This record gives sequence, C-alpha cells and structure tokens, in this order.
Amino acid sequence: MVRWRSGTVTAVRRRWAGAVELDVDLPDGARMRALAYPALVGEPEPGDRVLLNAGALLMGLGTGGYALVVALPDRLPPDPPQAGDSRDAGHLVKARYTPLQPILLGVDEEASPHHDRLAAADSVDGMPVVTADLHSALPAILAGVRADAPDARVAYVLTDGGALPAWFSRTLAGLSGHLAGTVSVGQAFGGDLEASTLHSGLLAARHVLDADLTIVAQGPGNLGTGTRWGFSGIAVGEAVNAVATLGGRPVGSLRISDADARPRHRGVSHHSLTAYGRVALAPAELVVPDGLAPGLAAEVAAALTPLADRHRIVTVPADGLDAALRATPVGLSTMGRGLDADHAYFLAAAAAGRHAARLLG
Repeated sequence: MVRWRSGTVTAVRRRWAGAVELDVDLPDGARMRALAYPALVGEPEPGDRVLLNAGALLMGLGTGGYALVVALPDRLPPDPPQAGDSRDAGHLVKARYTPLQPILLGVDEEASPHHDRLAAADSVDGMPVVTADLHSALPAILAGVRADAPDARVAYVLTDGGALPAWFSRTLAGLSGHLAGTVSVGQAFGGDLEASTLHSGLLAARHVLDADLTIVAQGPGNLGTGTRWGFSGIAVGEAVNAVATLGGRPVGSLRISDADARPRHRGVSHHSLTAYGRVALAPAELVVPDGLAPGLAAEVAAALTPLADRHRIVTVPADGLDAALRATPVGLSTMGRGLDADHAYFLAAAAAGRHAARLLG
C-alpha cells in the first residue's frame, strides 16, 4: 500500500517534458528525491509543502527510484480552463478510480477533431509495427529505422505495462522531434494523443499521425516475478495479435543478451519466448541480427527453433547498426547496462528497426 510522507521542497532540479525533479526535506531531517508532474499537481516551488508517495523509493525499486508528489496541499493548481460539466474537452478517464485520475480527450471520441477519420478506420494498411518488451528498446529500434529510412515517419504507441505517465520517460523527452508523435493507450497517459485501447492507438498512429511505421512498447519499468506468466511484457504477444487484426505487419524485437546475469534472460529471454511463442497467435517476423558471437548465435537459434512453426525468423545484416546506435540522441541503457555492456540487446532491437524500415519498400 501507500507509504505516505510530508515534506518541504528545498530545490527544483532537472526538468524534462512533463516532469520536474525535486529535493524534499522531511521533518525528521531526511531528504528525498521526488518527481512531480505539473499537469497533475501544479508547479512546485522551493518552500512548498508536498505530500509524497514514497513506497517505490523506500523499497529501492530501480525505475521507480523517486518519491512521487501527490499534491501541493497549500497551493492547489487552478481548474483546467475547459468547462467541467460537459464532454467537449473529452471524457477519457485514465489511471481510473485512483486519486490522481486525469480526464483527457480521447483521439477517437466524439469531441475529438479526429473522430470522423477514425470512426470508419479498420486497418493500418499494411504498416510495419515493431513490438518490444522493454521501453529501453525504443531508441535502439528507432536508430535501426533511421539507418535505412532516415525520413520515415515513426510513431510510438506507449502501452501501460510500465510507467503510466509518458512524462516519466527522459528517453521519450529526448526523442522529441525524432518521432511523429506518441499515442498513450490503455491506462497510460501523457502522449501527444490519448487512446483507450491498443487497437485505437494503432489506428491513430496510422491515420492521425500519418506514421509509416510504428513502435509498440510499455513505458519505463517492467513488472517481473521470475515466473513464466508473471511479467508485464507478456503484452507483446497481444500486441502482435492486435497488429495482425488491423492488417499490419508485426515485427518482433527479441530480447537477446549475453550480459544479463539471470539465466532466464540469457540468450533469448524467456519473456520473448513466452510472449511470441505462447501468447502471439498471429505470425510475426522475429528478427535476429547477423554477427552475434558464435556461442550466443547458436543459443539464440536453438531457442527460436520451436517458434519457427508459427513465425518467420529473419536474420538481418548488422553493418552500420553500431554506428547508428552510438549516434542516438539519447543515452542507451537497459537494466543499468549501457551499449557496450549489453551490445547484443541493443543490436537486436536496432536490427528489428532496420527490418521494419526495409518493409517500407
């Protein structure tokens, strides 16, 4: 449950799109690093009293390593300018029935300027869609796309398996101007467009953002329990099904590593094997980069053999991808490991992006 703390803002630190980092002093003399979303709670200033949810920070969770500002109780933000008694500004509720549920304009609801375009939309017209387990794959996939299709319009569909606010992601903030836009779907929010489901989010990426290619992945963070079925990335398989249902081309980015200390994530992670092998009922193109170390390549090939009955296993040349990864506008990191520490992971993601780009013809 919630571990509450109350404190006083002593410093406003880094800012990025939609978020601000704070130092907060507690009455017992302790100091906490906190994160506020101004769109939800207002703009914190030094001297403000803040109410914090400190659970993730106290438990030492890596991605959630902040206390989160729940309210500035002595200086509440003003109401939004839109009328509160109509649906003209939208009625899509996300993080539903939690104390900080926002009410947003859904891209396809009646008040949206895009409603008519999406009302009859039923296909993404063969658009390639790269599906990935972890948010950290996003910039690497994009680097692979840009290596072969520098002018392609690439959209990002943010699912709700990790961080719900798109604003939490410094990676996404750093990719501003490099993406056609972000669609936050399900309980996730804070994207350029809001959609209630993955299906409507994919349609919005194609028909509103005019994307040539789309990347689907959860926000930062990944719930895992060390069991076959208990991890949030299992939704990758459902994403493959959604893409196929809407007439897209699913391209599976595989979670490959020879650096992860956990046996279940070495070679091809059990997350990828379960999501693509058991959950995805539609066929996808699963991408393996050429040039992996011989031992790792053999391990990957053996792990993917059972999946070849349903999916097409595609080996993609890796020439130029290392340079593309090193030129990304944001830093690359997965589970605390950078590009050189887990090169195979990022190379596999970039190869998936390259393959998707080549499907554009």
